[in-house]
Amino acid sequence: MKQKIMSGMRPTGKLHLGHYLGVIDNWVKLQDEYDCYFSVADWHALTTKYDKTDDLRKDTLDVVMDWLACGIDPNKATIYVQSLVPETAELHIYLSMITPQNWVERDPTLKDMAKILKSKEGMASQINYGLMGYPVLMTADILTFNADLVPVGIDQVAHVELTRDIVRRFNNIYNTDFFKEPQPKLNKCSLICGLDGNKMGKSFHNDIKISDTAEDTAKKVMTAITDRSRIKKDDKGHPDECEVAFKYWTIFGSEEEINTTRCECENATRGCAQCKRMLGEKINEHLKEIRERRTYYEQHPEEVERIIKEGSEKARVEAQKVLAEVRKLVKMY
Repeated sequence: MKQKIMSGMRPTGKLHLGHYLGVIDNWVKLQDEYDCYFSVADWHALTTKYDKTDDLRKDTLDVVMDWLACGIDPNKATIYVQSLVPETAELHIYLSMITPQNWVERDPTLKDMAKILKSKEGMASQINYGLMGYPVLMTADILTFNADLVPVGIDQVAHVELTRDIVRRFNNIYNTDFFKEPQPKLNKCSLICGLDGNKMGKSFHNDIKISDTAEDTAKKVMTAITDRSRIKKDDKGHPDECEVAFKYWTIFGSEEEINTTRCECENATRGCAQCKRMLGEKINEHLKEIRERRTYYEQHPEEVERIIKEGSEKARVEAQKVLAEVRKLVKMY
């Protein structure tokens, strides 16, 4: 029997290269080896954007379209929407009853989110109950399928440790070994910065979206930061000091292309503008088939809706098995 993996993503709309390289590309590989459950975490979106839900359904569809386009196969992995599996919400209630307050408050991501909200004028009073409880809801997401593994980056290991703490407490209180202690599975992925050298993000306007046109991608790449010390084309460049463009080459280029780029930069036989034009072509080449599949799903939204419906129904079947055992252990009526 395959080990179970659970992971999810908030519905933030059309995804960018950071999502693709940092998360989705890894999921595509995992789905061949594990029993994977991938969630569009729309309840988690409400923890900070409860008053901005007009585009929530559209954003959810966009996320699933990007997943499908990148190679997540609904015949291999279960794609579902979090709110369509209400068993997770009931499990969250039971887990919240046994989780000490200070366990939640020490969660590093929650601390960061609280700081961001407090820094915004008038937002200090809006650190809501849902946001405070999100680490437990995240634990419920994982335990809904009694997952063995959770793919995470090194900065997210603390999330899984909290889940393991809650599992041990639940098993101890109810004298059981029902819940497994899930292990973090560290992503082996390429990290990509935004076009300005900072973290890539939609709100920073420094991203390249999976669904961008080839023309838009080429234009965006031309804005990428390069070697700031190189003023003229015939100035010799320093690839290791190139803040964005050369880093992109190391991700999208072959070994030969990377070496050629380095050599031509250092010898001033390739200017930064030419380098970025070639880079734009390389990225577009890499994304060509993904974007063709993306266009197909945009033209067939009913197929995406069907995949969501069937995946969520399948997820519920598994979730109901777990919840039935939890209710029995807790001795609910």
